[in-house]
Amino acid sequence: MGQPGRHAFITGGGSGIGLAIATALSGTGCQVTIAGRNAERLSAAAAALPGLHTQRVDVTDAGAVETAIEAAAATSGRVQLLVNNAGGVTSAPFERLSLQSWREALDLNLMGAVHCIRAALPAMRASGWGRIVNIASTAGLTGFGFVSAYVASKHALVGLTKALALEVATAGITVNAVCPGYTDTAIVASAVQKISSATGRTEEEALATLLTTNPQGHLIAPHEVAAAVLWLCSNEAAAVSGIALPIAGGPVG
Repeated sequence: MGQPGRHAFITGGGSGIGLAIATALSGTGCQVTIAGRNAERLSAAAAALPGLHTQRVDVTDAGAVETAIEAAAATSGRVQLLVNNAGGVTSAPFERLSLQSWREALDLNLMGAVHCIRAALPAMRASGWGRIVNIASTAGLTGFGFVSAYVASKHALVGLTKALALEVATAGITVNAVCPGYTDTAIVASAVQKISSATGRTEEEALATLLTTNPQGHLIAPHEVAAAVLWLCSNEAAAVSGIALPIAGGPVG
């Protein structure tokens, strides 16, 4: 499953799932570039993982993404593994979710991936080999209350995955989505705190509410998501394209 010499570009790579994926791919011999908006996180990740390259970029800015991928390619070679992990969520009842929040959710969770794919795909086509993995969510497979913009954007990302997989099927490129359930990350920790504050329940009780979505009764570990991405990026997964793979402890939807 090793990919020595391949260049992987991972958005949202400074922490959590993104950093776990960077660590896993680096361990196979890949050249790895992580991208994100938070310079401190990128620097800390680079210090912890020797050989890691970083690009500070806002994936909602198409021009900045193109520049970042060009710069990364100049340092580490053409990008042949693209992992679109950058994302975020705003929680509010539908009636209180502003149009600005809708635009931000779609710009980050959907269009961020679109910008990265548009920038990286020509080099993949030229080399006749590529792997694109979109980190979606179980929210891209089913519905959750109070996060309607997030759910809609992740459903759209899954749809993009399936459509693009068909378009590049004969080009040596695969396109897949990985759909984690609630994962042990800062985003989920923040959600637990908000639930606790809003309901008066303890954080342990709030977490227990989230864990009801996982039949195994625990948060997903970032390295479990990374393991799925590692396989989808391998030569052995060449015949797997257009899937939305749940990492959720059981069936979804």
